[in-house]
Amino acid sequence: MCAQKHNKRGKVKRIQVTFTEEQWRLLEGLKGLLGNEDAEMVRNIVLAWLAEKSVISTFLKQNPLKERSTNVDEGIKEG
Repeated sequence: MCAQKHNKRGKVKRIQVTFTEEQWRLLEGLKGLLGNEDAEMVRNIVLAWLAEKSVISTFLKQNPLKERSTNVDEGIKEG
């Protein structure tokens, strides 16, 4: 079921993330608020952090729409 949701977005990158038990207890307390699935929750936390640090807006300003890669990760690595 999870793979089907991601296929709608095109290519995806899967990564493994390790948390201590204490960190995971903290994150589980946010379940439902930031997502219902573990991956969705962690993805939303990362995207919120990137937005808070202006990484996303900086990337968008430096890469006009017509030149922008469809894969934001590639653009961040290059920039």
